[in-house]
Amino acid sequence: MRAIALDDERPALDIIDAFCSRIDFVDLLKTFIRPGEARLYLEANPVDLIFLDINMPKESGLSFFRSITQQTQVIFTTAYSEFAVESYEVDAIDYLMKPFTFDRFGQALQRAQSRWQSLRQADKNSSEGTKPTHLYFRVDFNLVKVTLADILFIEGLDNYLKIHLKDGQLMVVRLTLKAMLDKLPIGNFVRVHRSYIVAIDKIQGTRNRMVLIGDEEIPIGSSYEKDFLGLFIR
Repeated sequence: MRAIALDDERPALDIIDAFCSRIDFVDLLKTFIRPGEARLYLEANPVDLIFLDINMPKESGLSFFRSITQQTQVIFTTAYSEFAVESYEVDAIDYLMKPFTFDRFGQALQRAQSRWQSLRQADKNSSEGTKPTHLYFRVDFNLVKVTLADILFIEGLDNYLKIHLKDGQLMVVRLTLKAMLDKLPIGNFVRVHRSYIVAIDKIQGTRNRMVLIGDEEIPIGSSYEKDFLGLFIR
């Protein structure tokens, strides 16, 4: 597992680094004492796990984790017990109270590895042609299951998405369109505009460079038009 650690105290990072060096299935890539530097790193580098302090002077670890768009696992490390309940609301793997022992640290890593292996198996099944039927998203600090067959189209708004579902349901998630497209099964969804992804089987037709889905008209961007029409014209 690829990991990073963020803590405003260097000795705490040194302990995490030392403990990680004793566990062969985790690779601690970098450590950070400033949330801004960690956020910039995550924007360009995928990781599987973050070790994250909660009580930091400029930004809490909980706030930091909610702000990032990368979908990754988190183990919180803190000297304060009062944040435990809130940490599990963001689906944390574990909550380590400082000072923690190597054995307790190892238990948390075992939990993270189990979930990581499950995610990797799901990705493997997808690449081998076994398409997923649902995805999970963090919504209002909870993990929510979305059935792919219920998605009509997805609208991008900066780093947020509106997922339009059947029966008029709407879900807002913190994610980019590109990251969403990487999650969706190939052949089921297509990007038709810099701000829209549509479910192919929900398309009822096109008119005046608009995709028709129910009562909605979604624009077709000029840079996406050729590839989109190529799905239907042979």
